[in-house]
Amino acid sequence: MKEYMTVGQITKPHGVRGEVKVYPLTDDVRRFRKLKSCIIDDKVVEITWCKLQADRVILKLQGVDTVEDAERMRNKYIKVERKDAVKLPRNSYFIIDLIGCKVYDSEERYIGELIDVIKTGSNDVYEVKGEKEILIPALKEIVYSVDVEEKKIIIKPVGEWQDED
Repeated sequence: MKEYMTVGQITKPHGVRGEVKVYPLTDDVRRFRKLKSCIIDDKVVEITWCKLQADRVILKLQGVDTVEDAERMRNKYIKVERKDAVKLPRNSYFIIDLIGCKVYDSEERYIGELIDVIKTGSNDVYEVKGEKEILIPALKEIVYSVDVEEKKIIIKPVGEWQDED
């Protein structure tokens, strides 16, 4: 599993004192309130303060004190160490850990590799690329097991939940 987890991307400067606007890449933007430091360009950067907006986060980073300093941070990713990642509920997984998992059905037929997770609102959908691309609803009735350590997902046979073309 990856050592660092990406939680946001700096989009642009905010204000004149070096604050940066961050697009969150996490389900819970409130997690930024608890961050004391983060990793940007493989360097630990202290977070001085944080302000939450409707769909963005404003951060003041130590050593970023001017608009020009903030402009140099544009498009950089904010990462945290895995140990500082939010704790997930049981049977929940970080998307980064699901990407690359091999998907098999319960009859041990290889379906393909999970290449993306699509957030639909009601349930996630796994995008799997094998002989053909398939979209798998991430529902308990279809996804039997997920083992991110072994990078293996077991699902119900496709023909039992989806009409095959």
